[in-house]
Amino acid sequence: MAKLTPTYRLAMAASTPIVKWWGRLEVSGLEHLPAEGPVLLAGNHDSYWDTVAIGLAAAPKRPIHALAKSELWKFPGLGPILNGMGQIPVRRNASDVVAFERAVEDLRAGGCIGVFPEGTRSRGRELRARSGFGRLADLVPEAEVVLVSILDTTTIVAGFPTRRPRIRARFFRPAGGGKRPDESASEFSARLLEEIRREAPRVACGRKGEIPPMPEDPRVTVGSSAG
Repeated sequence: MAKLTPTYRLAMAASTPIVKWWGRLEVSGLEHLPAEGPVLLAGNHDSYWDTVAIGLAAAPKRPIHALAKSELWKFPGLGPILNGMGQIPVRRNASDVVAFERAVEDLRAGGCIGVFPEGTRSRGRELRARSGFGRLADLVPEAEVVLVSILDTTTIVAGFPTRRPRIRARFFRPAGGGKRPDESASEFSARLLEEIRREAPRVACGRKGEIPPMPEDPRVTVGSSAG
């Protein structure tokens, strides 16, 4: 099992009261996330809290090194924490070769790289999947591909104090398998995003609405973690 750094553990512990207690985090399909070896993890992105919630959901198995917007490193005191957690800064709207090479290096060393194929929060809009995830799969074909759907993170703050979220994270393998030889990087990313979004419809931050029930998966033994 990949070890969590002290900084990673501290960040997860600090987030536990908000996400696990207030957010009532429920986790399923964790058996689909390998404890060791290179993994490419793709998820939906509707809230700033998605990264934290997915990190907490995956923590019993391994840390996730996310490709995160470089602007986060500008917040006082946050940069050293993100670095200590192994997060990778990416300059949005730019071709960030350094970040991409670091992600490839991390994967080849057996790390788990987390990517939001949409590249940014959906804000309730339909966004085109970016090709980066597919390109990483091309460069590190030995990496296992895992998907995660995350629900109800948009109301962590917006619902306070009258509406408690019920955050649900489900890890699963893509129904269509890994990247096929006849798929381009863009097509692969789009296929995975479409599959994720069937479970996690786009929601604008702060918008109240019904969250669909978690689909039953005969391959999954459902467990939960709540604080």
